[in-house]
Order: sequence, then structure tokens, then C-alpha cells
Amino acid sequence: MPTHALTAKGPATGPGMAGKPLEAAFWMLGAALFIAIGNAMIRHVSGELHPFEIVFFRNLFSLMFMLPWIAAVGLGRLRTGRAGLYASRSATSLVAMLCWFYSVTHMPLPDATALSFTIPLFVTAGAALFLNETVRARRWAAVLVGLAGVMIVIRPDDATLDPTILVMLLHCVAAAITTLQVRALATSDGVMVVVAYMGLFLTPMALVPALFVWEWPSWTALGWLVLLGGILTLGQLAMTRAFKLAPASAMMPYDYARLPFTALLAWPLFGEAMDVWGWVGAGVIAASALYTAHRDAAQSRAERSAAKA
Repeated sequence: MPTHALTAKGPATGPGMAGKPLEAAFWMLGAALFIAIGNAMIRHVSGELHPFEIVFFRNLFSLMFMLPWIAAVGLGRLRTGRAGLYASRSATSLVAMLCWFYSVTHMPLPDATALSFTIPLFVTAGAALFLNETVRARRWAAVLVGLAGVMIVIRPDDATLDPTILVMLLHCVAAAITTLQVRALATSDGVMVVVAYMGLFLTPMALVPALFVWEWPSWTALGWLVLLGGILTLGQLAMTRAFKLAPASAMMPYDYARLPFTALLAWPLFGEAMDVWGWVGAGVIAASALYTAHRDAAQSRAERSAAKA
């Protein structure tokens, strides 16, 4: 799934981390590639297992990949004063993950990826409605343009709207809520700590819905699940590292590389491709989200300048 839960707003640089845009771009492109590969694996394994069960094994094996590091540094390294925020973030992340895994197994991968780009737009709306942040007319206009891009991608007709589209949009809303909750986690805690806590909280949470659809996986499917856990853990680490090196707003353009990466995988593997209007809609969504990020960055710079003055 897309790991927008780690996209903190504003500068995400720590001590000694500033001024590394090229390295941050490298990590962000790597994250986009790992996530695209992981989504293709989800689609492949869904031929045998229910998406909810795949969510559980994805978190289980991700946690297992983190256990050697946890054992090496000791539990003291994981001390945090934000356990409640981690738990809340994990709950909303679980909802986002369940919806995402379900969506990518029931709709074309490029379309799902394009729709996931609306998450920053929902973040803007949520910040205004629930955090009392000032969102001016131009940013609201960008949100409306992005939603218009969604309509271009899905192009609803007179028939009933595909329920999978609604599940996909629920994923975007849940991911946006997660982002609003954890804007500071990637900067206050280390990269490994952020990812480790996600596994520690999410694995037992994800077991509950998986039990309702449980089937023991074959050894072949189990191998794919292990690989999936490793690939998506690498994607999380790479994205979190990128946001430690550079502001999230500067990294957003590189996140859109997920779409061409996904398209290059979906066509030969599953025979899926977006039509021209799908790419047009994706471009509209991306442009509106990039404008929103630009306005966020400009506002942040203005606030810092005012504070210095």
C-alpha cells in the first residue's frame, strides 16, 4: 500500500540531515519502486488468499524482518512518549491497508494507484475541518480540481458505481487521517523506530479480520508473503528515510513515479493498462496535489520567516 502515513508536513529534516535533496530523491524513487512491486505481489497472492489474510501476513513478516534490529538495540531504544499516537495511527493504518489490499485485488492496479494520489487532497480538507488550519481559496480550488480528476479516472455512468471505487476512496480518507495524526513521528523518532512500532501494533490488530476469512496458505504462497513483507518493509524504510532528509512537499513529485512503475508491471503481468482518459485524470490529480504541496511549502516558509522576524 501507499505509505502516505509517514508524510509529515513541513520540513522533515533532523540534525545533520538538511541539504540532501538528491539523496532524498533517490530514496523516494526507491520507495515508489518497492511499493509498485509489492502491489503486484498482492495481486498475485490474492489468487489464493483473501486480501484481509494477506494484510496480516504482510505485517507479520515485516515485523519479523525488524525483530533482529529490535533485539540488537534493545527495547530501551523503542521508548517513546507517543505510544497512544502510535496505537491510534496503527488503527487508522489498518483500515487504510484493508481497503487498499481489497481494492488492488478487485480493480486495475494503475487505476488504484492513480486514485491513491488523492490522499494529499483529503489531508488538506481534514486539516481545515479538524485541525482548524487556514486553507485559502486557491488550495480549496486545487482540492476540487483533484476531485474532478477522480471523476475522469472512474468516469461513472448511469449504472451503479462500482463498490470497489468506494472502498478505494475510503482507503484514501483513512490514509489521510493517519497522515494528520502522525505529522511529527518521522522527525521526532528514528526511521527504524517508526517502522518497528507499526509492525508491533499492526500485526495483532490485523489478525482479527484475518481470522474471519482464514485459510492456511500453501508453501508457495507463504514464500510470496515473506517476500512481500520484505519488499514493503524496504519501501517503508526508504520513504521514511526520504522524509528525514527533505521536506515532504519536496518529495511528493517523486511519489508519482509509482504510477509509471505500476503501469510497467501491470501490463505484462496482468494485461492491465489505463486508457488515455485514465492518464489525463491521473495528471489532473497529480497537478492539483502538487499545487497543494507547493502552497503548504510556501506557507511554511512564510511562517518561519515571520517567526524569525
